[in-house]
Amino acid sequence: MNVADLIYDWNQLGPASQRPAKRVLLNDETLRDGLQSPSVRDPSIHEKIEILHLMESLGINALDLGLPGAGPRAIEHVAALAQEIVSHRMNIQANCAARTHENDIRPIADIVQKTGLRIEAATFLGSSPIRRYTEGWTDDFLLQTTEKAVKYAVSLGLDVMYVTEDTTRCDPEMVKRLYTAAINCGARAIVICDTAGHATPMGTVALVRFIMDEVVKPSGETIRVDWHGHCDRGLAIANAMAALVAGADCVHATGIGIGERVGNTQMDQMLVNLKLMGIEPWIGQDLTKLKQYCEAVSHATGVPIPANYPVVGEDAFRTATGVHAAAVIKAYRKNDIILANTVYSGVPSHVFGLEQIIDIGPMSGKSNVHFWLERHGFTITDELVDRIFGLAKQSDHVLSNEEIMGCVRVET
Repeated sequence: MNVADLIYDWNQLGPASQRPAKRVLLNDETLRDGLQSPSVRDPSIHEKIEILHLMESLGINALDLGLPGAGPRAIEHVAALAQEIVSHRMNIQANCAARTHENDIRPIADIVQKTGLRIEAATFLGSSPIRRYTEGWTDDFLLQTTEKAVKYAVSLGLDVMYVTEDTTRCDPEMVKRLYTAAINCGARAIVICDTAGHATPMGTVALVRFIMDEVVKPSGETIRVDWHGHCDRGLAIANAMAALVAGADCVHATGIGIGERVGNTQMDQMLVNLKLMGIEPWIGQDLTKLKQYCEAVSHATGVPIPANYPVVGEDAFRTATGVHAAAVIKAYRKNDIILANTVYSGVPSHVFGLEQIIDIGPMSGKSNVHFWLERHGFTITDELVDRIFGLAKQSDHVLSNEEIMGCVRVET
């Protein structure tokens, strides 16, 4: 039986205009924007290199190596990552963050010269009226700063990704003027930023379409449009998908969503959704190292993965509820792993190198006990099943392996 034939998928019934119309790119900000969280530690270079290799294995298109203008440690780490990409002939592309200032842009060119790696300069500048008022910036200051920075980066032979901070709260006229100025000076990628996590999916669509119609198309140039979002309203993934539907080419994201305040768009969840939606090129990408990537980011930064975190959390494919477990067990009895991984989960665990776990707790049925004992190679007797089942019903938590083994030892 083909499991797909057993699922009526309403997700496939929406109009084609509500799906990304082209191949989707992903830019990993874990090792730059993700490290701006006040709760993380800056990983060692060895940890960053491990994460870099996992990004490569997942097919992630590009990463932000860091902000070399931040000082000697940042320069050392960025250069080491760049050299690793060159030495291993990786496919992943590289960029570096830079304020719109020569002191931030020059170190990127120096690292390019040292390593031979092509690195895009992601020059950023605040744009919204609230930021302009707070900083005392005039419109002319922003435009002159943009033009000077982009021209300087181009003069050094760098590709330029021009970033406006807080784009989702910026007025249309300034959005248009800043991006147009950057493109006219040589930028060939622009980044729309939901820096404060303000946007909703509908607002995202409106903004991206405005930029496509009023900036990109009139420029006559081939411009890559990126979306960079934060999760303050819990809408980061939805906004990223909306941006892609509206015409954006690339989404910026971080492993397990680390970043300032409540964090950035979650890279792992982007990968999961693009894979399950059948979006190119992710439909064919091997994502079995996704959990390893997330765990490496968690370990390196000191940010724990919540138990209920999608796909890679401890509880993502784990159940002790009798009705749910019974359905999964019946699927296993049919010798159909795909059925077992799909009957009570919208995410098939095997696609990501994982499996369903049946535990025993106060909400369990005896089928949970039978299945656990069978999986662990124990002889099943009515007395043993009753003993474990009775302990579970008296408990206020899912039984640990040691608690279950205590019942087994009494039997033997």
